[in-house]
Amino acid sequence: MTQLVVDAAHWQTRLEALADRFGVPGAQVGILRTEADAADDHVDILTHGVSRVATGQPVTESTVFQIGSITQVWTATLAMQAIDEGLLTLDTRVCEVLPELTLADKAAREQLTVSHLLTHTNGVDGDVFSDTGRGDDALERYVETLHSAQQVSPVGETWSYSNTGFILLGRVIERVFGTTWDAAIRDRIAAPLGLERTSTLPEDALLQDTALGHVVGLPHPVPAPVWAMPRSVGPAGLINSTAADLLAFVQAHLHRGTGLSGERLVSPESADAMAAHQVDLPDRESLGDSWGLGWIRFSWLGERLLGHDGATVGQHAFLRILPSAGLAVTLLTNGGQSQDLFETLFREMFADIAAIEAAPAFGPPGESVDLPLGDWQGTYRGAALQLDAFMDGTHPRMRLTMLGALADLDPEPVQEYDLTAVNGDDTRLVYAIRFRGGETWSPVTFYRTDAGRAYAHFGARALPAVE
Repeated sequence: MTQLVVDAAHWQTRLEALADRFGVPGAQVGILRTEADAADDHVDILTHGVSRVATGQPVTESTVFQIGSITQVWTATLAMQAIDEGLLTLDTRVCEVLPELTLADKAAREQLTVSHLLTHTNGVDGDVFSDTGRGDDALERYVETLHSAQQVSPVGETWSYSNTGFILLGRVIERVFGTTWDAAIRDRIAAPLGLERTSTLPEDALLQDTALGHVVGLPHPVPAPVWAMPRSVGPAGLINSTAADLLAFVQAHLHRGTGLSGERLVSPESADAMAAHQVDLPDRESLGDSWGLGWIRFSWLGERLLGHDGATVGQHAFLRILPSAGLAVTLLTNGGQSQDLFETLFREMFADIAAIEAAPAFGPPGESVDLPLGDWQGTYRGAALQLDAFMDGTHPRMRLTMLGALADLDPEPVQEYDLTAVNGDDTRLVYAIRFRGGETWSPVTFYRTDAGRAYAHFGARALPAVE
């Protein structure tokens, strides 16, 4: 493994310049370089800005951010612990562990396995954010609400990012371990690894210097209307941590399941399985090209990376790992154009530190392409989002309408965007949109499965066509 060199002073300067450019109030960056001997691993932490604009409290290495959906890799790690201990298998049917589970689609209820939850192929609407209170029974009560959850697609038919699936997996973990998910994270991951600033409950996070989300960036940031999502969302996205703690968790995975001091999180075989290919994505532009067991898998010009991103109310987190070089980089932010900061900073870092070029940024081709919507016009809807695709004269457009609990948290729950054509054929049509004020492009993909069902894939969700 080639010795990697990090010029921390240079990256501190770049972080400051880019955070100011993209209006990010505060940020932490962590850079992990691993060696064959874990004792030789090295971590650099960079900080910039303030944890909350109203107080001006500087971000330090100890400031706790919300890592959002990166939490799901931790939940997947708990599931693999249960598999290592013989309490589950990937093929275990969820209804065998949770016989009280009721779904609107009875066939789906019988077919769902642990693997379907881990790989986002369960087909249950992925954004059911029912608030079931602050008690230790929050996940138990959450499962009771799924009796009316929409089945977006048949089990196993397509990939669609599913917070709901990971919350359900969290309840499976509670049942087999006989404890709460929060306690399992604390006792089975955080404590063994010595992660003193990692927690899942706000009352624990507030003992630390905690970052507050901002839903608009500098120079006029707007504080997030709430600090965190309901407790029931925990297994899908409620871990609070620092860049240093997060990289200590990554470190154990890069050393095939063993932490810095020899703590065994998962078996080497389970660590390998989590990183291995499990399922392809229908839209390879918005996240990675494939999924493991918890990890997103990315291909950068032939190099394999792992990682995950996370978004909560006004906070965004990013993590990319290059196992072949033993390199991992994370970015935690509390507002602004964090996606643009991530895209720019990580491209520069991986090129300089590991001599690897990121995959080309997604966007429309240099020459404009004329691709009318045709039969793809219509309404596509999930529990949290409705997408209406239509022609405005000769120009394709789409309207996004936030639904349910998320609509109350978004200052602009209805938005319209031009659709800029990228490519397409009779079975798949890809457009690009650019969010207001942003520099990066996001894909909107219309496609049909082998069974002939039509979906719009946006924001990593498969939204079924509404007849």
